[in-house]
Amino acid sequence: MTGHGQRPPRRGQGQLESLVLSALREADGPATAGRVQECLGGDLAYTTVITILTRLLTKGAVTRERAGRSFVWTPVSDQAGLAAHRMRKLLDGESDRNAVLASFVTSLEPDDERLVRELLGRPGAERTD
Repeated sequence: MTGHGQRPPRRGQGQLESLVLSALREADGPATAGRVQECLGGDLAYTTVITILTRLLTKGAVTRERAGRSFVWTPVSDQAGLAAHRMRKLLDGESDRNAVLASFVTSLEPDDERLVRELLGRPGAERTD
């Protein structure tokens, strides 16, 4: 609560996840939840940090390893990789992938469309998953 009896504004789940991921990326290697809490200034409860890390683990954005009686957490990728992962999950949830991809590509700005075409034209762009 603030000095006038008002609570500070609540942050959204996505904003908290971004803060936690940023703290993990800035760490010199895997970090404990306590270390993440410290990096964020200590204004989040330890249990909140654990909850956010667990959600990120479920989403595939972080990994964890046992370290004694606790865990250490590591981000899976950078911000661009995480955004790409979210885009892929959204696409995987759609029944008409062709329509979604076509709509996405046609809605791109010309420079972005050109970049996508260049990336797809590079060797190794064709995957055989």
